[in-house]
Amino acid sequence: MIQTTQKSSDRVLHILLDKPKANILDAGMIGEIVRALDEMVSEETCLIVFEGEGDHFSFGASVDEHKAEEAAGMLEAFHGLFRKLASLSVPTCAVVRGQCLGGGLELACWCTWVVATSDAKLGQPEIQLAVFPPMATILLPWRAGGQAALDLCVSGRSVGAGEALSLGVINAVTEDPTAWWEQLVEKKLARTSSSSLRFAERAVRLQLIKQLDDALPELERIYLDQLMKTEDANEGIQAFIERRSPVFNHR
Repeated sequence: MIQTTQKSSDRVLHILLDKPKANILDAGMIGEIVRALDEMVSEETCLIVFEGEGDHFSFGASVDEHKAEEAAGMLEAFHGLFRKLASLSVPTCAVVRGQCLGGGLELACWCTWVVATSDAKLGQPEIQLAVFPPMATILLPWRAGGQAALDLCVSGRSVGAGEALSLGVINAVTEDPTAWWEQLVEKKLARTSSSSLRFAERAVRLQLIKQLDDALPELERIYLDQLMKTEDANEGIQAFIERRSPVFNHR
């Protein structure tokens, strides 16, 4: 489900999300990513790159795993990935092509840098399934501000690369994102102490990491104990799985 490469010369761990065609971040893929981080990140690693195989970065988390009986396990696994990244404090970069949606955008928004091609489309469409994205409610305000976070999470709309850049969701638009991060490594990161890079990451993310400890458990309780007890949330997910239009009762 993922491919990993690592070059001792550039100290970069490259994680390729490889589950055609949508690179869904299901429990299996998340488990593989966490194992790769456990086994392949070394003291000298200065950058972790996340990229999607094929035309798209990721359509997000598995909708099947959003069903009420599986939602708790889904959130535990998915949020565990961010807690792992926080504990490592290694700089990260997301390379975005095509669709970057839902959990895919949450993963990208965690990253130190997000670089996208001009065809990229980024969005948090969870509200269309009558649910909300807990990690995005933390990450988007931290990354792009409350106004952008409200717009994307409440409207569920997707934005192109140019608008994502103006909102502050991404760092750069380029047709050669590999060259972009390779130059970043060559000119900056490879010349810097990896341990010092981690202290800088941890320091700048201090308030964000506190939210993982304090706010995220509360968001998980709202999601599981309140949202998933509503008829509409269950209807929205089931309708998506059955490929039909949802019928909401607004309760």
